[in-house]
Amino acid sequence: MIDEDGGQIGILPPFEALKIAKEKDLDLVEISPTAQPPVCRIMNYGKYLYQLNKKAHEAKKHQKVIQVKEIKFRPMTDEHDYLFKKNNIVRFLQEGDKAKASVMFRGREMAHKEIGRQLIGRLIEDLAGVAVVEGFPKMEGSNMFVIFSPKK
Repeated sequence: MIDEDGGQIGILPPFEALKIAKEKDLDLVEISPTAQPPVCRIMNYGKYLYQLNKKAHEAKKHQKVIQVKEIKFRPMTDEHDYLFKKNNIVRFLQEGDKAKASVMFRGREMAHKEIGRQLIGRLIEDLAGVAVVEGFPKMEGSNMFVIFSPKK
């Protein structure tokens, strides 16, 4: 058994440990039930839970949530539209988010997947200065996509 200051009291029967905890108006908490004999500690359990919650909340406050933003292209995307969408991807990456560029194929366009591959290849070359490619372009159903993450 361990007291509230961290000092060891020794091995006590459970009823005596509970009696000591009640006298100090604290709780008896089992820390390690698998140890021989089990280890218990005298503490204010409500205060302990409050401090754990406070630490978790503080850690969460300093986290940056990374989102994956998607930009959709078509195999016959025009030059101006391509540049506009590419600039949006650059903006997303500068904000610290990941970007997913996908080329959507419909109907007979599925026979010309090389056009989509060329489009994604061009995009990879254009974004080489600001982005890192996570894996090769993949085909999933009628969509081909690649994911970009910001360069550090």
